[in-house]
Amino acid sequence: MIPVPAQRLLWSVGAIVPVAAAAGALPELWPLCVIILGVVGIVAALDLLLTLREGRLPVVEAPVVSRLTKDREAKLTLVIVNKSGGPQRARFALALPESFESAEKEIVVSLPADRPRVLVEWKCTPKPRGNFTAGPACFELDSAWGFWQLRAQQLLKAELRVFPNLFSERRQLAALFLERGQAGVRLRRMVGRGREFERLREYQPGDSYDEVHWKGTAKRGRPITKVFQVERTQEIYVIVDASRLSARPVQHDGKTVTTLERYLTAALVLLMAASRQGDRFGLVVHDAQVRAFLRAGNGATHYGACREAVHAMEPSETTPDFAELFSTLRTRLRRRSLLVFLTDLTDPVLAEEFARHVRVISRQHLVLVNQVRAPGVEPLFDREVAGDAEIYDRLAGHLAWREAGDVAGKLQPEGVKAAMLENERLAADLVSQYLQVKRRQLL
Repeated sequence: MIPVPAQRLLWSVGAIVPVAAAAGALPELWPLCVIILGVVGIVAALDLLLTLREGRLPVVEAPVVSRLTKDREAKLTLVIVNKSGGPQRARFALALPESFESAEKEIVVSLPADRPRVLVEWKCTPKPRGNFTAGPACFELDSAWGFWQLRAQQLLKAELRVFPNLFSERRQLAALFLERGQAGVRLRRMVGRGREFERLREYQPGDSYDEVHWKGTAKRGRPITKVFQVERTQEIYVIVDASRLSARPVQHDGKTVTTLERYLTAALVLLMAASRQGDRFGLVVHDAQVRAFLRAGNGATHYGACREAVHAMEPSETTPDFAELFSTLRTRLRRRSLLVFLTDLTDPVLAEEFARHVRVISRQHLVLVNQVRAPGVEPLFDREVAGDAEIYDRLAGHLAWREAGDVAGKLQPEGVKAAMLENERLAADLVSQYLQVKRRQLL
């Protein structure tokens, strides 16, 4: 705690200056000047001692963990405890990381005598996602007689968790996330006879031989067939590549973000869509090793766990090890699932390694591989060339587009579908792929 002279003390000392100036010409005024200065000093000292003895400084209580959303204004809820028992008026400020924007630099808080605990909401807007720590809480309040201003800082053990902003993505999928949209989902025509066993019944004319349950037929002495139902609950995993290539910058909503930022946002939107469809969903993040593995589950609690696991993920400097990743998936995923990869296969060596090892899982699971289309990666004659200077850039983009097509061609014989999606529509296109798999009952 630091005591600082208040205006009352400064004015009191300033009032002695004319007397001291007059005492220079009239020495008989010196005793009066000393007496006045001594009285002011004694009163100021007593004021400071009385204030320190009473312990007038309030205490701030903050939640251990506060959850915020990137680029969205939030309110940090704080409780200020008035320990003095009397009314106080304090200036309050909260230090936040530089990447946070606060609506106000400081606020004035009234602490009445009949309310020992006062609720304060501090408005702020976090810019990046990740884990942060709230800085010290700063106070300034007047002493008992107003001769001093007491300034103090209190360290807060408050963790700020900033999650990806899904609101811009959800605008493209508004109908999907409306509760009444679930009726539309149930009315979708499900193609196929289904894969999930339901019951046994006696053979009826027209039943296929592959539907005959031979053990039941032998036991009962008459033909018995199996009845299947369309699977409603399926498992979907999103596998996010957080290796060095995910650090490439892309533009989104007029801001420059990393490719990993777009991957994580799209992955959370896709998991939310799977939750709304009643499916079980899981999440995997990897680089040279598996950094996060959340087995498929459902419900808001499991979705929150997925969000907690990736909100502070940053691109690493390592190269992805697809052999290790596919071995882990082959070992830990027993049930046939939809695996949606978000990765970058523009590196020919990585693309070759991916195609060589993906067969370990593609025989059991349905695999979709998606990557973000870089600016300028398109067929050469997709649009007119503006001038001679643009020809070389367009040729480079065409070669990259051809290489992506070659990678998709190598993956197709393994039963893997590869696609290059637009950055701004990444989440919407992923959800469209997922719903198409649901409609066609490919699982």
